[in-house]
Amino acid sequence: MDALAAEETKMYFYENRLKTFSGWPFDEDCMCTPENMAKAGFTHTPSENSPDIAMCFFCLKELEGWEPEDDPEKEHKSHSSSCHFINLKKKVEDLTVEEFFKLQKERHKFIINKSCNDTITKFEEAAKLKRADIIKTAMGEE
Repeated sequence: MDALAAEETKMYFYENRLKTFSGWPFDEDCMCTPENMAKAGFTHTPSENSPDIAMCFFCLKELEGWEPEDDPEKEHKSHSSSCHFINLKKKVEDLTVEEFFKLQKERHKFIINKSCNDTITKFEEAAKLKRADIIKTAMGEE
């Protein structure tokens, strides 16, 4: 397997997701431990202002504002019920090659949709700025 393919699929494995949870604010006596977060498909993607952002590696759903009693699997299912990973009936290691490729195809749909939506958002923001510039020019303001 080449390096690109390995990078593409490494987050399917629990151990790799678990490694991302260094600095996670909840580690014991709660439901959203790093272990439970990783089991539910999440990786830790903190920002400067939000140390508790977690994103599903598969559906790319980001959740923050975790509380100690939040169950990662239930939260994932309630916020992204169409995620094929959280709805898997068996372990990744037990999938057939065909099942894995079908799963990977579904993952790519999430990635493409997110990319398209991000691009549309950037375009709309740029259009708003351009529209404001045009209105300023038309009104003689500069």
